[in-house]
Formats: sequence, C-alpha cells, structure tokens
Amino acid sequence: MKAINEMKLTLESHSVNESFSRVAVSAFVAGLDPTIEEISDIKTAVSEAVTNCIVHAYKNTVGRIYIWVGIFADQTVKIRIRDRGCGIADIHKAMTPLFSSEPEERAGLGFAVMQSFCDKITVRSTLGKGTTVTLIKKIESKERC
Repeated sequence: MKAINEMKLTLESHSVNESFSRVAVSAFVAGLDPTIEEISDIKTAVSEAVTNCIVHAYKNTVGRIYIWVGIFADQTVKIRIRDRGCGIADIHKAMTPLFSSEPEERAGLGFAVMQSFCDKITVRSTLGKGTTVTLIKKIESKERC
C-alpha cells in the first residue's frame, strides 16, 4: 500500500534534536486528528527510537538520523527511523526489557516502551552498517463534533 502523504527528515545525532524529531513527527501526524493519547504515544515512541540512535548507534561521535513518516488511507502511520551507526549484534537480546549495553547508565526499556505505545514495531540491523526501527500506529477514527 502506498502512503497518501509522507515526509522525510534528516538530523544529526545531537541530543537537542531528539525533542525536535518528536515534535516534527507529531505535527505531521496531527492532520489525522489523533487523540491526545495517540499523539503522546507517537511522541514517546519516536523519542525512544531517536535516543537509541544518539546514545547507542553513534557512541561518542555524530552521525545522521533518517526519519520517514508515511500516512496511509486507513489512518495508519508508519514511522521509520534509521541510522548508519554501529548496528545491534543481537536484536532479540536488545529488545529484552531491562537489557542495556550500558547498564550502569541506561534502564534498558527503550524497545519495551516503543512496543507498548505502537501497534507494531520491527527492528533490522547490520553490524557496522546501522539499524532501522519501524513503528506502526493506527489512528482510530472517531465521530468528531
């Protein structure tokens, strides 16, 4: 299925860009008239995915974060967040709640949070080439006054 509207955003992996990315994505999705809870879910999931790029993919260096957002006719939003960083050696292990590659500094809940706020999440990664996280969220249709 082809998106009826889409946007692309490329950011450097500076921590200040995490808040910008979640606001930009939520502003784009606002055209679907989501509930406050739905927009909050999207902001939180995007924030976690972008933070993973900043903290894990580009440790002690700056790289690019690529965000693509597609809106589909059935009110589904697909958000793809990609980096060209170090990659994830074991995706299954990384997605386990409380696992962190930096346990003294991180809670290890990023993927669990993304999963709890989205309808579906997929993660693809290649060591030395980067990671792509795809978040899917269906915006429920409602009767509006």
